[in-house]
Amino acid sequence: MAGTGGRRGPLVADKRYPSKAAAKPKAKSAPTRKAKPPRKPRSPRPRGPISGFILGLFSLIWRIIWGFTWRSGAVVVLILGLATFYFYAQLPDYTALLDGRNRGSVTLLDENGKVFAWRGETFGGQTTAGSVSPFLKNAVVATEDRRFYRHFGVSPRGIASAIKINLSEGRGPLSGNGGSTITQQVAKLLCLGVPYDQKQWKTEAEYENDCRSGGITRKIKEIPYALAMEVKYSKDEILTIYLNRAYLGAGARGFEAAAQRYFGISAANVNAQQAAMLAGLLKAPSTYAPTTNLKRSQERAGMVLALMHDQGFLTDAEWQKARANPATLSEAAQARAGGYFADWVMDSIPDFLSKDTTEDVVIRTTLDQRIQTAAEEALKEIFETKVRAGSTAEAAIVVMSADGAVRAMVGGRASKVSGAFNRATQARRQTGSTFKPFVYAVALDMGWTPDTIVEDAPLTISVPGSGPWTPKNYGGGYLGPIPLWMALAKSINTATVRVGQAVGFDAVRRAATDFGFASKLAEGPAVVLGVSESTLLEMTGAFAGILNGGSSVRPYGLTDLRLRGDKEPLFGAGGGMGERVISEKAARELIWMMHQGVEQGTGQRAKLEGREAAGKTGTTQAARDAWFIGFTADYVAGVWMGYDNNKPLTGVTGGGLPADIWHAVMTRVEAGQPVTPLPMADPAEWRGQPDPYAGSNAYPGQVWSSGDPIPEGGVPVVNGQLIRPGGPAPEPQRPQSLGEAIDSLLRQLY
Repeated sequence: MAGTGGRRGPLVADKRYPSKAAAKPKAKSAPTRKAKPPRKPRSPRPRGPISGFILGLFSLIWRIIWGFTWRSGAVVVLILGLATFYFYAQLPDYTALLDGRNRGSVTLLDENGKVFAWRGETFGGQTTAGSVSPFLKNAVVATEDRRFYRHFGVSPRGIASAIKINLSEGRGPLSGNGGSTITQQVAKLLCLGVPYDQKQWKTEAEYENDCRSGGITRKIKEIPYALAMEVKYSKDEILTIYLNRAYLGAGARGFEAAAQRYFGISAANVNAQQAAMLAGLLKAPSTYAPTTNLKRSQERAGMVLALMHDQGFLTDAEWQKARANPATLSEAAQARAGGYFADWVMDSIPDFLSKDTTEDVVIRTTLDQRIQTAAEEALKEIFETKVRAGSTAEAAIVVMSADGAVRAMVGGRASKVSGAFNRATQARRQTGSTFKPFVYAVALDMGWTPDTIVEDAPLTISVPGSGPWTPKNYGGGYLGPIPLWMALAKSINTATVRVGQAVGFDAVRRAATDFGFASKLAEGPAVVLGVSESTLLEMTGAFAGILNGGSSVRPYGLTDLRLRGDKEPLFGAGGGMGERVISEKAARELIWMMHQGVEQGTGQRAKLEGREAAGKTGTTQAARDAWFIGFTADYVAGVWMGYDNNKPLTGVTGGGLPADIWHAVMTRVEAGQPVTPLPMADPAEWRGQPDPYAGSNAYPGQVWSSGDPIPEGGVPVVNGQLIRPGGPAPEPQRPQSLGEAIDSLLRQLY
């Protein structure tokens, strides 16, 4: 306190104890009990030598364990730190890790520039965790690692939970569920920074399997690598690597490529149900790919939507809406048109630009997806309605333009395939009577007309080295003298052999080869009856040569190939029209003859309502193969039917089911198209014209008598009389019945 004169008074310490003088007299209190003396502390029990030894031993063991534990822990932490630093020093900028493909991609475009098929591994372009749809980002986190943004790359809780699940299901602790975080999965995708080496791994598949293998050794290696990434990159950068490198089925690498492939939109624009379907692929891309099994993929997406809802990423309303409207494939992905066609085109270009490409290649093709779909639907309809259930018979279809541009290709009944056996291009089978038009093409090119008479009668030819050969007609019987067009329309074997012998079998072989037959043609007269083998593609291309006016055709499907981003193609179409084989006049006459085959011959079931068509049937020995190849003014279409094991068909000829398939295909293809007449000759062009051989005693070449073997270079005669071109065809001779034959024989005898 302040004193007078502004001084402080002397400081006086408070008395801790009051003085005796100041003590107040004690009040009278109740008598107190006598205090107990303090309890003496217990002296420790004397330990015996055994108990002392045991306690000392336990103490020693504890000190050893504790010392070992903290020292081992320190060593482990040191090693983990060094390993983490080692991986950290090797990690590049995250943008260098986004494209995880070992191969490039091949994108195939149809004639309108629309994507219809992919090959290789498609990378849709770099995307980031910030640019993808929020639904997609949340779906991935909810499905793969719900604590992604809260851990440091490794989740002990997740690993413990996975071990518990695996053990409860009877598996090994690290077999099945691995409890890996997204960061650890990225470590696997990066193969812990180990590049592919052909000396160590025979194939890329072996390399990837090794990188994704489980086991405790792999888990131990993943931990420092994951920690290094957590130190090096942000969470969104790690997620970005994952979004770009994850394989999502159907050759799609990364979510951008998958979104484009399955839905035809960017990953930035997918909705909740589409995001759930994409995220669901991470568990098993091939199993859950919507192009493999859409229903299974939708069920998996439903589970992902439930996880998103449970974790608060979707409101009740969003969840209910997404569940009620499951994701579906885009039109292109749903159709997956042109699987066989795409395989054929890929096989036609060098491997370094197709199967082994390291670049992104874009191929523009001749495919018309409308026609492709028409061919697939027609084949399915015929097999469902006209083929007995359980039949293993196969079929193939090729549709092309007259210049050889292939518009559709079906290589078998299972059309939604890739890498399967292509019966349109790989199956070499006998052609049967579909070969006959090329015999008549040579004759017409030599000046014969469709009305030139040829005899249908028994015939035997002596084949050097083989002996006598006697062709038979299908069903037996003979028509006698008939015009050339009828011989083709009715597919008469003996008449065709006579024509082939007259014009020369070598000339027939040359013409067929020039029209596009790549395989070696049979020697001898049987070549004209189609005993040689060919593919449906080659045969259809040869018929295109007839439609285009007599010029050879090389079927093609590629129009140009370029690297993605390049303006100039590396190369263009590798096919098209070639040199002339027969005159345009002969081609037009042959088209008219083949038109009669559809109108009144063996191909009548292929007749189109309100549109001209021409074609030829074919059935091989023992009915092992059945063909119909024909054309309108717009397209050529070929159909083959048979068994893969070459066993005979039952009750099937070229004029039956193959003609039905052709009719179903072309009805769909020509629907809504302008009606264009066939480019065929008018009979008035050869009928009623002056006979250039009038007054001659012989036709150019050797004349033979009816029934005699016909030498090469000979010309048709009937009953020893020269048959000149032009004029009406004689009435066909009806085969004798058994009774008529006996009566005739009796008259001769008596």
